[in-house]
Amino acid sequence: MAAGHGPIEQFEIKELVPIELFGINASLTNSGAYMIAALGLIFGFLYFSTGGRSLVPTRLQSISEILYEFVATTVRENIGTKGMQFFPLVFSLFIFVLVLNLFGMIPIPGVTFTVTSHIAVTASLAILVISIVILYGLYKHGLGFFGIFVPSGVPIALYPLLIPIEIISFISRPISLSVRLFANMLAGHIALKIFASFIGLLLGAGVWAILAPLPLLLTIALTALEVLVAVLQAYVFAVLTCIYLSDAVHGSH
Repeated sequence: MAAGHGPIEQFEIKELVPIELFGINASLTNSGAYMIAALGLIFGFLYFSTGGRSLVPTRLQSISEILYEFVATTVRENIGTKGMQFFPLVFSLFIFVLVLNLFGMIPIPGVTFTVTSHIAVTASLAILVISIVILYGLYKHGLGFFGIFVPSGVPIALYPLLIPIEIISFISRPISLSVRLFANMLAGHIALKIFASFIGLLLGAGVWAILAPLPLLLTIALTALEVLVAVLQAYVFAVLTCIYLSDAVHGSH
């Protein structure tokens, strides 16, 4: 495999526009550029698809309405009708992660970059979610919010054992939320890069070139699978966000 074209190169963060503010490096990177592009695409799509709001919806309006109802149903099923106050947050996270995941599937050598393959990005989103859960839970229930760490119907004698387990489980939520998304996107893109490189190697290997269609077919299959994973991981992120927000809305039971 040629130097500079390894499977890890696609995850390298590159500085595009050097910016320094008050001694702080605030340069625009390819990661930041992709996030700005994602926000621009999302805003543009929602603006043009819902601007008219005609009685007979256009194709774009139909897609936006399907996305709206899909996320709204997810919120209602996991939090209840009271949870609709968090619909803007869940919808924003879902469509943002979805677009970033799909951006990473665009095959442009040297340009393609998967933002969600970086733990710093997914961890930031996870910390945002868990921070909102804690702050809203305390606002809504006061110190009673910490009752989520006390399992209902359990003898008091078991509290010293179960409460630490519940606390550890709560702390692990942002870790699992961020690692799940990061790991799936990272592993999938590495596999795609490796199998795609096999095609070029076999084409230049003389008689073995007849085997080139095999990794090509596998790459196509993996690409289709990665698109499915990209959509599924955005959905999983939204569902888990709803489940965690449910504790903040309903408190202990």
